Amino acid sequence: MRVGGPPLVVAKQQTSPSPVSLLPRKRGANRLDSEVQRAQSLLRSGQVHKALDYISPIVERYPNHIEILYCQAVALRLSEQLALAKQVIDKLLSLAPKFGRAHQERGHLLNATGDLSGAFESYRVAVQNNPALFVSWKRIHEMLTNSQDSEYRRHAQRQIEFLESLPPELRSVVSLRFEKKDYVAERICRGFLQRNPKHVEGMRQLALIAQDRGMLEDAEFLLESALKFEPDNVNLKISYIDILHKRQKFDKSLAIASQLLESNPGDPRYRLAKAHQLVAIGKFDEALSVYDEILSSRANSRLTSPRLYLSRGHALKTIGRTGTAIESYRQAYEMRDTFGDAFWSLANLKTYRFSSSELEHMNELVSRSDMDQEDLAHVHFALGKAYEDSQEFELSFQHYDKGNEIRRKQTGYDGKAMSARLSLQRWVCNREFFESREGVGYQSHDPIFIVGLPRAGSTLLEQILASHREVDGTLELHHISTLAQKLDGRRRKKDDPRYPGTLAHLNQDTFRVMGEGFLTETRVHRGLGSRFIDKMPNNFRHIGLIHLILPNARIIDARREPMASCFSAFKQLFASGQEFTYGLHEIGTYYQDYLELMKHWDDVLPGKVLRVQYEDVIEDLEQQVRRILEYCELPFDTACVNFHETKRAVRTPSAEQVRQPIYREGLEQWRNYETWLSPLKEALGPALWSFR
Repeated sequence: MRVGGPPLVVAKQQTSPSPVSLLPRKRGANRLDSEVQRAQSLLRSGQVHKALDYISPIVERYPNHIEILYCQAVALRLSEQLALAKQVIDKLLSLAPKFGRAHQERGHLLNATGDLSGAFESYRVAVQNNPALFVSWKRIHEMLTNSQDSEYRRHAQRQIEFLESLPPELRSVVSLRFEKKDYVAERICRGFLQRNPKHVEGMRQLALIAQDRGMLEDAEFLLESALKFEPDNVNLKISYIDILHKRQKFDKSLAIASQLLESNPGDPRYRLAKAHQLVAIGKFDEALSVYDEILSSRANSRLTSPRLYLSRGHALKTIGRTGTAIESYRQAYEMRDTFGDAFWSLANLKTYRFSSSELEHMNELVSRSDMDQEDLAHVHFALGKAYEDSQEFELSFQHYDKGNEIRRKQTGYDGKAMSARLSLQRWVCNREFFESREGVGYQSHDPIFIVGLPRAGSTLLEQILASHREVDGTLELHHISTLAQKLDGRRRKKDDPRYPGTLAHLNQDTFRVMGEGFLTETRVHRGLGSRFIDKMPNNFRHIGLIHLILPNARIIDARREPMASCFSAFKQLFASGQEFTYGLHEIGTYYQDYLELMKHWDDVLPGKVLRVQYEDVIEDLEQQVRRILEYCELPFDTACVNFHETKRAVRTPSAEQVRQPIYREGLEQWRNYETWLSPLKEALGPALWSFR
């Protein structure tokens, strides 16, 4: 299968340059890098006062530069100017709350002032953000000498031994990974592996870098290769389980986790790894028994974490045990009162109402200057939902807006690049393109794709269809987007996209192999039904690819009135993906692009897609059910009309809503916020009236 060949030649104006190439490079950027390296060299050689004199004018020119501030803090501490060092560290952590080395430096500073408990907490936070900080682990281990927390001390010892076992280059790679410096980490790691091609930890670190960059297939290949050299390496196996899980290859990840557990049945880490895979394949009761056992055992105290309570809550919510899920989410934030995801998970039930004490605590959290940005975003979204429920809409919008602002900065979403990618689909996949490839692909009728925007009714349509005796509901499957990424090939961010142009270079047999591969890889998610649903909404971007590899697949476009659809997505904090939803202008522009691309698919593939309007389903459920089933060539089933009675796991934010009969209350909720939605209306433009 030739997926990395030359791209189809397209007009330059059809693509959008990356945001990096559009920004002028800062004058003196290379000089600043050299100055930072010079400051680091002076500190390493013990020339502290000379380093301070050298650093001071650089800080005046670049007062918010993370690395030079770090060098200044170190120099001030070493010269015993502790009060000034604290000021610099406080500023540094306000700019970069997850900068592990800054927390480590804060630990050194507190240790120097005699605040041992504060120092210990700083070292703990340091390794939480960057587990490669050897000195912090050493300090933790020393400070726990007479402590009753022997398990954490053993954990620190294991981390020290692991880091001591690494060559210096790989220790740097690990640290750089956790500082999000993937490009430098990859360059060092590849150089190391060129000299040491069978070093399995080097291969694992390169796989983890690939995973961080979303190159999951590369990561899987690297780990498989490493396991051939050391098939019993536990770290490799755990990383391999994780990457298989991310690629939704749950049958393989469960098999490896089971093997790991069989090798050491008493190790709770392996039990937990298996439990996570059991959740993925829908064996919730088995997984929950493991979670409960770990949480109830003092021997497993190191594994008892807020995130474990959160995972347990998610599993309970998915199978409809809402009351117990609420208890688990509460236990998560009781264990760590800044754990924003626990508060958001309660709000995300859509039916939960916060107590006055919970509201008071969340408001206190968002006023703190030391809150982690990830936690802060979650709490803002939770408060947005809480004040929406109490009809304090201005306050609600303020929190939704602040949460979205944090997420927008974190994701770095580029709307122009997305618009260009979707425009390229229209340019390449025209009518002649499909006519010349008629009859290609794998001829199965099994898949039903539900596409559109998130929060536009796709979960409702899935629940309706999955209530049919012949249809299996699965997940939002990543297989189509992974295939598209593979067709795009390895390229630098600034390079023009290769996909969908690469489709022009594939022969007919390749399309068939791809379609058959999709059916094989998704088999693990299916039950006994003759048909199954993939409800990944973003697949609307790839309808051309779907048609070429699976020409008989059914595709349903779940569409909703634009203001309701976009605002519903704006106030939703997604676990991953959907970066376009974190801004009113961004989501409005995306909706416009979506409409244009769907109109294109209608023009070049007439009759291929069934459009289902959310509002029509609300107004006349049975008629729309009959229409959907007829399109899917399925006999009528009254269970589809009574979808809310269907007992099945639902993993999306709409889980509680689709367990209730149809209701109309949500159709116009956006009007409560209309005063603040002008940027959305402006971005939507003609889509406000042309969406049907």
